Amino acid sequence: MTEDIDAARHHDKMAKKKAARDKIMAGKTIERGLLIVHTGKGKGKSTAAFGMVFRHIGHGMRAGVIQFVKGSWGTGERTVLEKFPELVTIKAMGEGFTWETQDINRDIAHARAGWEEAKCMIADPSYKMVMLDELNIVLRYDYLPLAEVLEVLKNRPIDKHIVVTGRNAKEELIEIADLVTEMELIKHPFRSGVKAQAGIEF
Repeated sequence: MTEDIDAARHHDKMAKKKAARDKIMAGKTIERGLLIVHTGKGKGKSTAAFGMVFRHIGHGMRAGVIQFVKGSWGTGERTVLEKFPELVTIKAMGEGFTWETQDINRDIAHARAGWEEAKCMIADPSYKMVMLDELNIVLRYDYLPLAEVLEVLKNRPIDKHIVVTGRNAKEELIEIADLVTEMELIKHPFRSGVKAQAGIEF
């Protein structure tokens, strides 16, 4: 008998929640491209963005990926995405983090080349999403003019999704974004001497 009462209370409670939820959802009718930013010191910024790229593939929608930093890395996601050339274009434009290259002019040149490719993808109507991996790093070091980048992102096609990743997102970028997620670092194996591993970091 008690179980029946609990079940009835649960049913009534969930029915009220569903009605409230349905009312909220009825007002959400806009569909448009989003500017999404993944930032913060925690792990998972690029990983989450690649998850959205894979979702696009699953829906048969075309996506473009520009990697501004990880050009010299052999990554698992790149290996997989290259198997879907009709749905994904992935271009690794960098040569590694700036403390590895130690050549500011080359870093700036690679950043500019990557940004030119990104602008072409953003303007191309065949791409539903463009992922700009580690663009925040490029902007942090002033390798590209922030004003120029913001102008392009603000004036993107109305149906274009753009995902920007990397630590230390500029406040101006956060301000114009539709969705911003900050990955918080709580614990990381690197601090215990564990190196970056295939399948986890790359």
